[in-house]
Amino acid sequence: MVPETPKNTAAPLLPDRYPQLDLFICDVSDAILKDVMQHMEHPFYSLSKKPETRIRKYEHNGNRLEITPSVKGLATIYDKDILIYCISQIMAKLRRGEKVSRRVRINSHELLVFTNRGTAGKDYAALSEAIDRLAGTRISTNIRTGDEEQYDNFGLIDAASVRRKNGFDGRLLWCEVKISDWVFNAIRHNEVLTLHPDYFRLRKPLERRVYELARKHCGQQPEWKVSFPILLKKTGSQSQMKKFKQMLKGLEENNHLPDYEVSLEGNNVVFINRNTLSKKREVVTDSGALVLQEKTLETARKVAPGYDIYALKQEWLNHWTASGKPELKSVDAAFVGFCKFRATNSPIF
Repeated sequence: MVPETPKNTAAPLLPDRYPQLDLFICDVSDAILKDVMQHMEHPFYSLSKKPETRIRKYEHNGNRLEITPSVKGLATIYDKDILIYCISQIMAKLRRGEKVSRRVRINSHELLVFTNRGTAGKDYAALSEAIDRLAGTRISTNIRTGDEEQYDNFGLIDAASVRRKNGFDGRLLWCEVKISDWVFNAIRHNEVLTLHPDYFRLRKPLERRVYELARKHCGQQPEWKVSFPILLKKTGSQSQMKKFKQMLKGLEENNHLPDYEVSLEGNNVVFINRNTLSKKREVVTDSGALVLQEKTLETARKVAPGYDIYALKQEWLNHWTASGKPELKSVDAAFVGFCKFRATNSPIF
């Protein structure tokens, strides 16, 4: 059931501008959005729509993060759309068995459509400004990607080449960005999660950030409970607690957060899994579903680092079906063996 929209207020979600996404868009025709887990768990990005030029520091459970802006301001959670596009592109290529690198070519029109933005002149200008902020924002952290800690200073993107129509002030046609070793290392170790397509339809920066945290911490568990102070800290929001609670109350009333329901209980926020994640990823055959244990997926990630495990799961099922659906003594062992074979015979790095 779709929740009723209060009178005289905007709809909770932005309209879906491109309900029938062109097949060529972003080489990700099924619009599988991917983000690295570290960007979802920790507040790397500004939630302010105004330029934020002060150095920000964050520490939680031993994870330290210092973010230094350029004169143009900190990279924002909307600027992050560019990296989500890049990560999604790389993961799509890995699923197809193609070689990948830190350099990603971006067609600006495709990016705007992929992220559910408009395609007017101001939208191209905003995209150009976002690239500048991403390139100018510097990170110093001890947060691991893969098996590495990185204490030195690095950027969210290391470089960007831009092609414009009609000179320096012309419309951005395409660009090529070089993502940082830190982000690429997270991709290489398959430290990524899938985002709901409606992520780009969330109107408010804080709503996006809350969804990221729910997706990272609740995942496919039935629920995740967190206190107001901890959730506020992890969002990186500069809002006062009263305003923060009002925003969460809106999420609870409108019930529009993708994948999760929000319930406020005393001094805690409870995120309840809608079970849409498992429905999207369930592998079904004519004879029913082949169910893998969660620990099997973790083992598969270790024997096939860098691969999209859910894509491998589908490939394995297709192979099993094409082989006449032979009886499997152990579904879990068969899947892990398949992943090990693919990683050994078709390495992607």
